[in-house]
Amino acid sequence: MKLWRWIVGLILVAAIAAFAWHWVADDPGYVLIHLRGTNVQMTVVTAVVLLLLAWAAVSVLVALIRWPFGAMTRRHRRLSRQRLADGLVSLIEGRHGEAERDLSRAARYPSVRGPALLAAAEAAERHGESARALETLDQAAQEAPRAARVMRARLLRRTGRPSEAATLLAPEANSGGLTPAGWIEFAEASLEAGDPRNALRALEPLQKSGELGSRAYAEIESRVVAAYVRGVPDGASLTTLWSQLPKGQRRLPAAVDAYARQAARFGQTMAAMDEIETALRREWSPSLVATYGSMGAEDLEQRLRRAESWIDTHPNDAVLLTAVARMCVRVRLWGKAKPYLERALAIEPNAAAWEALGDVYVGEDHPELAQRCYRNALALARGEATEALPDELRSRRIDTRVTAVEERDQHGVPRLSP
Repeated sequence: MKLWRWIVGLILVAAIAAFAWHWVADDPGYVLIHLRGTNVQMTVVTAVVLLLLAWAAVSVLVALIRWPFGAMTRRHRRLSRQRLADGLVSLIEGRHGEAERDLSRAARYPSVRGPALLAAAEAAERHGESARALETLDQAAQEAPRAARVMRARLLRRTGRPSEAATLLAPEANSGGLTPAGWIEFAEASLEAGDPRNALRALEPLQKSGELGSRAYAEIESRVVAAYVRGVPDGASLTTLWSQLPKGQRRLPAAVDAYARQAARFGQTMAAMDEIETALRREWSPSLVATYGSMGAEDLEQRLRRAESWIDTHPNDAVLLTAVARMCVRVRLWGKAKPYLERALAIEPNAAAWEALGDVYVGEDHPELAQRCYRNALALARGEATEALPDELRSRRIDTRVTAVEERDQHGVPRLSP
């Protein structure tokens, strides 16, 4: 397309030149210059050409005069950009003192002053010089005020002052003028300050901006909505809040988990059970299974039967096996709980399973074995090695090979082994 534009342009220029030549050839004009008794006569075309040549000569002369000064400016610009690049590399590599020094030098050149000061403030903060970082941000605010404000809020939040960070960003948040990074900082600061309602305001602009990937947005959305649900003071407020949340947010596993725990706390166990069961039918979540098994004593036997039915489709889910076993312990079904816990420990050892197995041995009046199980739970939580139980006490030998434990999807269809 550009080639055709050039061709058409050249044709137009040629046509205009042809008509202009004929027009000038008929009457080239006359110019007379009289200066101190000297007369200079020429045509208009010659005068225009001479003026253009004089203008070109003056331009060349001025360029030659300015060249030494331009060379110094270009050298300064090149050094500033090089220092900016070196400083950013040093910042990424963790050499924060060197990065701050290079970036501060790069900030002397106006064209890179804003980015260099922002990066220098980040280097100073990582180097543990928070006061100097704030001073640098004061300078950066003159070049890039919005970015400097977001970075100041981040620094305040990192130094344990989330309320100040949220207050700093609140005016722009109220007007909707925050950048995506600003909305993230506003949400994080509000969460840390214990104000999830403010954090909730950041979700819509973040989603509309599309600057966060789907996974990152889902993660922050889950944390914000879950904190918002956990902050309700009573059951009536919880019911109202849950009904007003968008459908997509009510389907988040973290939000369902928070709602179920709060509902059980306020005596709404049936509502909590319904939400978890609905969510698990939609998408399997071990965390929801754990919450389902740890709710109050209401309808415990019904919950136990429902959880046992899930084992058919998720036979190798250690969290599910542990949750079912813990419910068996609560109804004093020691012999039924033990195989579930042994299977869970064989598939994926976890402190909750060891603790529940200790409860089983307490119920069966084996205090020494119970103590060993509790010690294993503590050791596993600390990342230490556990002590195996005597083989003769195991109800059966469990084969933990991949082929021994069948995997099924949410529809109950077996998955092929890799």
